[in-house]
Amino acid sequence: MSDTQDPYIVSALKYRPQKFSDVVGQQAITDTLEKAIDQNKLAQALLFCGPRGVGKTTCARILAKKINEGDQGNTEQDFAFNIFELDAASNNTVEDIRSLNDQVRIPPQVGTHKVYIIDEVHMLSLAAFNAFLKTLEEPPAHVIFILATTEKHKIIPTILSRCQIYDFKRMSVADTKKHLSSIAQDKNITVEEEALHLIAQKADGAMRDALSLFDRMIAHSDSILTAKLVAENLNIVDTDTYFGLVDLIIGQQIPELLVQLDQVLSSGFDGSQFLEGLAGHFRELLVCKDPQTLSLLSASEQTKERFQNQSGTLAVSQLLQILDIIQEAETRYKSIRNKRLHLELCLMQLASTNGDEKKKSG
Repeated sequence: MSDTQDPYIVSALKYRPQKFSDVVGQQAITDTLEKAIDQNKLAQALLFCGPRGVGKTTCARILAKKINEGDQGNTEQDFAFNIFELDAASNNTVEDIRSLNDQVRIPPQVGTHKVYIIDEVHMLSLAAFNAFLKTLEEPPAHVIFILATTEKHKIIPTILSRCQIYDFKRMSVADTKKHLSSIAQDKNITVEEEALHLIAQKADGAMRDALSLFDRMIAHSDSILTAKLVAENLNIVDTDTYFGLVDLIIGQQIPELLVQLDQVLSSGFDGSQFLEGLAGHFRELLVCKDPQTLSLLSASEQTKERFQNQSGTLAVSQLLQILDIIQEAETRYKSIRNKRLHLELCLMQLASTNGDEKKKSG
């Protein structure tokens, strides 16, 4: 290995947005912030709320840089002196906030504003909140506070009432997939769409988690990232397996169902996650039954047609019964001693219910 080789940078840092137009999935917020700056109507205290990994700190940093951008003759390095980041998780005492209050009074040496980004602000102690309150009530004209939190309910009402609140939403599966796809293209990695779909689903709306998972997956793959590889590494039962299981349920092939379940459990998959995935599969089949709900199908394009074909063999009443049985099995799973038998009985019941429905409609 050459000494001059570039150091490895994780995707979450390498592809961190540098301007509002790069931010994924938060367009309503970024548009509002840009307009507020353009019209000189930006509040002096802003609170960014939302789940982890959705862009709160990133947007805070972009906003902090953009606030001073209008000043002529200043370089980006100059702006850095105007931006102060404080992690409230480790700086949450009254003394920390009093020190901050003293710094706030000093005007900026370059630019027009000093911007203070306080991350995890809900971690401040009650005494620290109260010490901060006076400064937040009457901040100097040259100061803007950007507070960020994952737990808005822990912030005292007197602080909330003095902030302009922006609620960041979870990333949609579609937005996450699109972003991962562009990164894969940049890295010259071939990725199956279904593989991206599995990563996006597992990330549960957090882009940072999706990028971390993506890095983990490409570390296992030399050239192409497949859905099978992702499913194995994320300990998810892959979509093909569920399609096969549902075909066996529809065909009432109970012995084959038990053999297939044995293969799933032998691969080390958790029974509770298996039931959750099976319920998710039948949910997708249910939304395929009506053109109005088809847009709710959270699957890759190549998988949508398979769902539609499979849903054609099941009545809505059958699907509702099946989902009811799986939900009951999920609820009882933790308290059941013989978990394997519980899963086997659930699958046998699903296959038998399907058979009963056919006899009734026949």
